[in-house]
Parts: sequence; structure tokens; C-alpha cells
Amino acid sequence: MLLSLTAIGLAGGLLLAAPGMSSAQKEETVFVTHTGAVVRTAGDVLDPLYTESTVEFDPMEFLREFNYGRTSMLPDGTTLREFTIIAEDDGVMEVAPGVFYNVWTFNGTVPGPTIRATQGDLVRIHFINNGEKEHTMHFHGIHRPEFDGVFEPVGPGGGRFTYEWRAEPVGVHPYHCHVMPLEEHIVHGLYGVYIVDPKEERPPADEMVMVLNGLDTDFDTENNLYGANTIPFYYQHHPIQIAVGEKIRLYVVNMLEFDPINNFHLHGNLFHYYPTGTDTVPSFYTDMITLSQTERGIMEFSYDFPGKYLFHAHKVEFSEKGWSGIFLAEGPDPDDGVGYGVRQGA
Repeated sequence: MLLSLTAIGLAGGLLLAAPGMSSAQKEETVFVTHTGAVVRTAGDVLDPLYTESTVEFDPMEFLREFNYGRTSMLPDGTTLREFTIIAEDDGVMEVAPGVFYNVWTFNGTVPGPTIRATQGDLVRIHFINNGEKEHTMHFHGIHRPEFDGVFEPVGPGGGRFTYEWRAEPVGVHPYHCHVMPLEEHIVHGLYGVYIVDPKEERPPADEMVMVLNGLDTDFDTENNLYGANTIPFYYQHHPIQIAVGEKIRLYVVNMLEFDPINNFHLHGNLFHYYPTGTDTVPSFYTDMITLSQTERGIMEFSYDFPGKYLFHAHKVEFSEKGWSGIFLAEGPDPDDGVGYGVRQGA
């Protein structure tokens, strides 16, 4: 991890400052790495002795971005989907103003790309490890043991391995590195989402992916910041625009390390919930779900009235430290509030 000692305070979060820093010194930033080494920078340029690369990540782009791979047809009529996934472990991401974090990435982002296939497709993953440590890819789902990504670590500096399986079962599944110490590889960011669609398409919807995660910025195995898709408070400062009356399908995966549970609460509405997404019939209708690590599911809902609607962890500590966002429903009001209570000050 890489942490700026000039970090500004976040609501309920982290407040750090370099002691004795004068106004004349403010252009210099002091960093502390996970090894305890001190690195100094001038302006936005990292010390040349510190070789980590800057990672740019847009949570809004990630929200609706699905990677269907390179497709071709096999002689038996099976669709082959091929993906190239590159692991690196030298990235630096500014996860909050002035807070820099050492991230390990799949294809340059945290979370990694959302991989998507249809039930019965042949999925082929060309994995390249460009990091300095051993890494693998372990996919939740059904596959042969030699493709489980547990007992065959892929060597650093360009090591390669090809994973292959039939896409089963239908649902939303996580993938992650499975090299020990496992928590180290996960907390730095080597994880992502793997969606298997049913052969008969689900009804049309505005589809999104949210990976619930946390950041341990002071290396004590306790999270200091929380979020959906990595950046704390991002969807609160950049509300997600949706349309009134349109079905929203949200694929939710909890990858939070160090805390035993996480949860998701939706304001002003209830949603149909499909645990793991393996069934086409929802299990219940609610406004909050509780998830252990790697637990996941599909939420479906729509808003009848325009306006801002909060969503967040109902574990207050998590929401105050970044796991909070807003849906902005846009469109006509069907009744302008008539019959739904009196608006004060109207």
C-alpha cells in the first residue's frame, strides 16, 4: 500500500497530516509504503526510485461496462469466448483526495473487468502475470480441478496460463487471485465479477455491477475506507442517473476483507432479490440484504417517482466512511405527489 501523509479528512474516515509542514513545503508530498520506506515527491511526480505506475479508474464507466470477450464459433456450434487478463502489482491509485493506495490489478483496474458469457459457452482465459509476485485466477463456478487457480501459481515477469471451461451455472460469480497469503492479494485489488447469462435472455433492464469493497490504508488489517466500486463516496458525489419506470438490474458482489459482513440498503423502494442469480424466480422482496465475503446476488427494481434516492451500507460505520451513493431518477412524476402525503413548504 502507498499512503499520502498529506491526506485530507473524510467524513467519519481518515485524517492524516505530515507534522511540521510549512506552506513552503506543501508542494512536496511524503509517502509511506507497505514496507515502511519513506518516499518523497515533488508536485505530482513520484520519486524515480519508486517505480509504481498511476492507475486511472472511472467507477461510472465500470458500472455499466461488460466484457464479452473475442467470440468465434466452434465446429459443433458452441460459442467460444476468449479473454486476455493481465495481472500487475505495481499500481498506485488515488482513492480519495490526497489518499494514494498501492493496487494490484487485473487489466489495470480495481475491480478487474466484468467478464460475461452465456450458459454453455466455452470460456477461455489467457492469463498473463506481469507482476513481481506469483498470481492466479480462481473463478467461482463449475470447472475441472486443473483450472481452479489454486495449486498452479503463475510465475512473475510474464508467466502465462490458460483457463478453460463451459460457462456454468447461470448467475453472478466472483473471481480473484488465490495465491497465499490470500487476504493480501484480495485487499490490494485482484478480484472481479463473472456473469453467466441464461440461454433465454432475462427481460430488458438498465444493468449495472457493484463490487462492495474496503481499503486498509494504515496496514493494521482493519478497513479505514469503504465503497462500492472502490472509490469512497463516488456515487454520492456523482449520482447514478436512471429513468423513472425503467427496470434496474444490479449485480452485487461483496469482496470486503477484514469485516465479517456487509450490507446494501435501498431508500424509497424495495427490490426483488435473486441470491447468486442462479434462479430466475426471486427469493424475496426487501430493501436490504446482508452479505458475507464473496456472497452475491441480483437486485431488480424500478422507481415510480423522480428524485434522489440514497443507497448505502446499513452498517453505519461503513456508510460514514464511504459506502454511500445516490440514484437520480429522472422523468415525469405520474401524479405530482397527489395521494402520497402532503409536501411541507410546497
